[in-house]
Amino acid sequence: MKNRLFLLTAVLSSFAFVACAPVDGPGASTAIGGQTGYLAGIRTSTGYDGSANPNESSSFWDGDGVQGSPKIRINLAEQRAYYYKGNQLVGVSPVSTGIEGRRTPKGSFKVTQKSPDHKSSLYGVIRNVATGEIVNDDADTRKHRAGPGEVFERAPMPNFMRFNGGIGMHTGFLPGYAASHGCVRMPDKMAKIFFENTPIGTPVIVE
Repeated sequence: MKNRLFLLTAVLSSFAFVACAPVDGPGASTAIGGQTGYLAGIRTSTGYDGSANPNESSSFWDGDGVQGSPKIRINLAEQRAYYYKGNQLVGVSPVSTGIEGRRTPKGSFKVTQKSPDHKSSLYGVIRNVATGEIVNDDADTRKHRAGPGEVFERAPMPNFMRFNGGIGMHTGFLPGYAASHGCVRMPDKMAKIFFENTPIGTPVIVE
C-alpha cells in the first residue's frame, strides 16, 4: 500500500469518430507492416509502441486487483484521463483531444462500443498503389476519392471505445496538445490497459 501511494503521489505531482484528426508531426504517414500509421501515430516496423508518444513517462496504472466500479474522467484543460475503480484513482494517462472547432464535447457519457482493431469511417489517407506514396494525408470520405491507381486507406484506431456518437478513446499520436477531430487519443500502452479494464456501460465524464 505504501508503494502504491508513493507511486501515485509521484505521478500526480508531475502534472502541474468516427471523427478523429490525422497525425501531426514528421513521418506521420509512414507505414506499419503494410498499413498506414496515419492515426495511430506510432511508427515502428514491428508494430505499435506506446513509447513513441510524448509524455508516456507520465502514465500511471495500479489498478490490477483493485475492486470497484470503473469510471473514466477526461480533463480537457490538463489533457489527462483519470481511471477510477470505486472511489480509488488507479490510473492516469496523457491524452490528445479535439482541436478548436472540433472540441471533444463536455458531459457525462457511457462506453457503448469496444473494438480492438477499429478503423475510422471518415478519415484516412490516399496512397498511390504502384509507388506507395501518400498523395493525401488528410483524406475525408465525404470530400475525397481515390483516383486511378490509388487506394483510400482508412485510419487505424486500435483499442477504440465509443462513448459519444462518433467520438471515442483509442490509441493515437500525442503531440502534447489537443490535436484530434474530437476523439481522445491515448498512448498505446495506456489505451490497451483502459480497454482491457473497461466494460460496456462504464461512465465517461468529460470536463
